[in-house]
Amino acid sequence: MAAYAERAHLLAEVRAYFAATGAMEVATPILSAAGNTDPNIESFRTHYAGREAGNATRWLRTSPEFALKRLLAQGLGDCYELGPVFRNGEFGRRHNPEFTMLEWYRVGADLGALMDDVEALIRRIAGAFDKPMASIERISYRKLFATVGIDPWRDSDEALLAAAARCGIDPAGLSRDDALDVIRSHRIEPEFDPAGARFVYHFPPGQAALARIERVDNCDVALRFELYLGSLEIANAYDELRDSDEQRQRFARDLQLRSERGLSAPACDERLLAALPNMPPCSGVALGIDRLHQWLIGSRDLADVAPLRFDLA
Repeated sequence: MAAYAERAHLLAEVRAYFAATGAMEVATPILSAAGNTDPNIESFRTHYAGREAGNATRWLRTSPEFALKRLLAQGLGDCYELGPVFRNGEFGRRHNPEFTMLEWYRVGADLGALMDDVEALIRRIAGAFDKPMASIERISYRKLFATVGIDPWRDSDEALLAAAARCGIDPAGLSRDDALDVIRSHRIEPEFDPAGARFVYHFPPGQAALARIERVDNCDVALRFELYLGSLEIANAYDELRDSDEQRQRFARDLQLRSERGLSAPACDERLLAALPNMPPCSGVALGIDRLHQWLIGSRDLADVAPLRFDLA
């Protein structure tokens, strides 16, 4: 029962932080007529049997992002949600098909301000658990890859695929961004100091997802960061894109890649696309509560913090 007491304490600290910093807790739908088009995420789908549905196919959310952005477009202001999300085909020491996500948005905040916000939350929670915590490094994606002699912007596709092959992964069929993900997960992340913490920011534009792209140091970069506690990737954040035409083009590219990979083709979220132009400038972040719990107690397996997790056996 210790895991449940720890979790209750963790969630109470999260809510106390947002009560103190002025963000409203909301609850948004878990089922949607539209799904996540990201080629690296597979959604669960189900069927609505009622006669009222225009499209009977429904998707379990992989994040509350689309719904929260619709609320922002309606003028809600700073908000957050704590709740279950679902990703098909993900199971292991760090993955589960169902997990708890904390997602929040700060109106008018840039990535630097959001990093400060994330750090303040993590430090509050670490203090509540008597967890020692060092300073959080801030390093660009480009400088991170420079530590292994790779330039994600300048190196050729062939060079990146060869580097992925040296990680023991067959590079056949990998895109440029796939190769970068392999290098990061197999070569860079395992070398992270288990006691350290770092924000990695300014990703290649091909990894923008729903983030804005900006010109920085003569390169197009996605205004995005990830937080690592040790080697655990805990949070993913964007300076949010508000251009519906650009987002529609990204969805179309996602669906084309999904088709080439033989994956399902979720419907694009037209409600989100209609809302984006009305959304205020803001940044948002999604944080995995179960992984944060792992880090707090020094666990290497999600089973330690979610004893009743989904069992594939």
